[in-house]
Parts: sequence; C-alpha cells; structure tokens
Amino acid sequence: MAICFILGIGSLVSWNSMLTIGDYYYILFPKYHPARVLTLVYQPFAIGTMLILAYYESKINTRMRNLAGFTLFFFSTFFVLVVDLASSGKGGLGPYIGICVLAACFGIADAQVEGGIIGELCFMCPEFIQSYLAGLAASGALISILRMLTKVAFEKSNNGLRKGAILFLAISTFIELVCIILYAICFTKLPIVKYYRSKAALEGSKTVAADLAAAGIQTKTNDQGGYDSKKEERLSNKQLFVENLDYAVDLFLIYVVTLSIFPGFLYENTGTHQLGTWYPVVLIAMYNVVDFIARYIPLVPWLKLESRKGLLIAVFSRFLLIPAFYFTAKYGDQGWMILLTSFLGLTNGYLTVCVLTVAPRGYKGPEQNALGNLLVLCLLSGIFAGAVLDWLWIIGKGTF
Repeated sequence: MAICFILGIGSLVSWNSMLTIGDYYYILFPKYHPARVLTLVYQPFAIGTMLILAYYESKINTRMRNLAGFTLFFFSTFFVLVVDLASSGKGGLGPYIGICVLAACFGIADAQVEGGIIGELCFMCPEFIQSYLAGLAASGALISILRMLTKVAFEKSNNGLRKGAILFLAISTFIELVCIILYAICFTKLPIVKYYRSKAALEGSKTVAADLAAAGIQTKTNDQGGYDSKKEERLSNKQLFVENLDYAVDLFLIYVVTLSIFPGFLYENTGTHQLGTWYPVVLIAMYNVVDFIARYIPLVPWLKLESRKGLLIAVFSRFLLIPAFYFTAKYGDQGWMILLTSFLGLTNGYLTVCVLTVAPRGYKGPEQNALGNLLVLCLLSGIFAGAVLDWLWIIGKGTF
C-alpha cells in the first residue's frame, strides 16, 4: 500500500506543482490566464491519449505503458525547470508556449499512468486503489504545504516566488525518478502483486505478461498445455460501459463541478481580502489537504457510501456548490470561502474513492482492468469539461 501511495503521488505531483506555483506564473504571464489555459491545454491531450489507450487496453503492455508515463513525467518536469532557468524567470510568449507544450506532455503522461495503474489495481485489493487515490491527493497537499513554507522562507528575498517554484520542480523531478524505480523493480516483485497478476492472467488477461515475466513468472499461451481459451471470454468495453453508466456519470460530474471552480475561480474570482497574496495559496492548500483526508474516510465501513442511487444523489447535489461559490465570492468573507473550498475538496476526494472502489466488484480481472480504464477516461473527460466551463466565470469581464 505504501508503494501504491508513492506511485499516486508521482502520478500528479508534477502537474500539481505547476498549478500550485500559479501565483508565480501570474506574475510572469499576467495577461494569459495561466491557471485556466494550462489546464485547458493539459486535458485534450490527456483525454485523446486515454481514448486510444482505453480502446486498445487489452492489447497494451501495462508495464511499458506505466514506465513510459513516469519517464515522460520525469523529463517533462525537468524541462519545465530548464525553461525557467533558460529564460532567467523573465516570462514572455516564448517561455509561455514552452510551458504549454510541456503541460500537454503532462496530459499524455497522466493518461498513461493514471489509467494504467488504476486499471491494474482494479483487479487487486480495493485498499490498493484507495491508497493510490490518496497518493494522488497527497501530491497536491504536499506541494501546497511546501508552497506555504517556501512563501514564508523566500517572501522577503529577491525572486522569492521563483526560488520556491524552482524548488518545487526539482522535488517533483526527483519524485518521478523514484516512481520509475519503484514501479520497475519493487512493485513487480511484491508477493501479493504477483498473486493478483497471476490470477488475472489465468482469467485471460494479456496485459500483465511483461510484469509477470519481470517477476520471473511465465504465463501460458495458446500453444502450451493447460490453457483454457474460454477464460479469454469477457464483456466488451461497450457492455462494461453500459452496465456501469451511473458510475461513469458519477466520475464525470464530480470533476465537472470541481474543475469549474478549482483552480481558476480560486485564483481569479475570489477578490481581495485580508490575507492578500496568501489568499489563493491558502484556498488551494485547504482544498488539497481536505481532499487528501477525505480519501481515507471510506476506509471506515459505516461511512462508505456504496448505494448506486445514493452516489448519484450526492454527485448531483454538488452542483449547488456553483451558486454557493458565486454568492460567497460576491458577498461573503474569506472565512466562508475557505470553508466552502474545504467542502469542495471533502466531497471530491470522498466520492472519487467510493466510486472507484465499488465499481469493479463482481468482474473478472481483464474486465476490471478495462472498466478501470473506462472510468479514468470519464474522470479525465469531466476534468476537461470543468476546465472549459471555468472560463464562464470571466465572460463579460475586461480580462477575458
């Protein structure tokens, strides 16, 4: 579970670093809406890649897919650092385009890693999925806390924001390198992982063959004795999607609401308060920390929401947060906005874990892997739709 947690951190730490240093980018690129634009650039590449990977999921080598994703994360994060150092932190259109290109690379890497690992963990313990999802949220919480510490440490120094940004990117690059090593060497050799992968292979999964070979386990093929071709029979992606349409809608709408508010609205539409430049930093930190904590709530059995109807009601009720944020930004104090942002993170983390741990139950390994990829596709589609809708907050304003 600890390795799943770290892999979860590595799956989003680079992107969260880019979002969390948004206050630095708003100084470098004040006219380009970086928090909104970078999210909008990131998502089409994530969805496009995920569409292809979900369609060909049963034929793709999961080991190479995940390693390629972490490697792309490593080099992309490193080059974000290089762009800043090469431009001496002076901003301009050239560096901004370079950062946008690297944000697109983050999207491609995210689709490879997030879909690949969640798909794989779907045929293992639900606790593994929960731990991985907690790691995704922990990356945001960790970066937010570091952002606050560096803001305190460098606030009075020259180029304080830039020094903090460089530190974040350096830490993120190191974490991605650690994830490459953990997944390539350690995760594959865990006895419980070998057990579940072997079980999935016996049920007809071809995606785990390379991982099992790396662990020294050979799988049977059609040409070898004892191979049962009937075990290859599985529901199609279309059948899986139809049977789990409500879960797909849940994940899509969870992230439509979240990304229509976070991070663009929190950076640009919450006004000026006593916290000054700390205000958006505190809001982002509160969202990330509470989102992380909320992903552990479903570990308590009586607090876990498993009813399909109950999940739909909870997800649709989150749309009330949109007018709540609007009126709080217009009339409320900073304390109410912090409370509301915390609730946004609480419901986002809690409902995500509930859906992704309940949905794969009752299916064979290959079906669970395919379903995991389909659900991640819906999640990423929701993020993209939310990022597009986020622009509606600034329509009609002079800064559009």
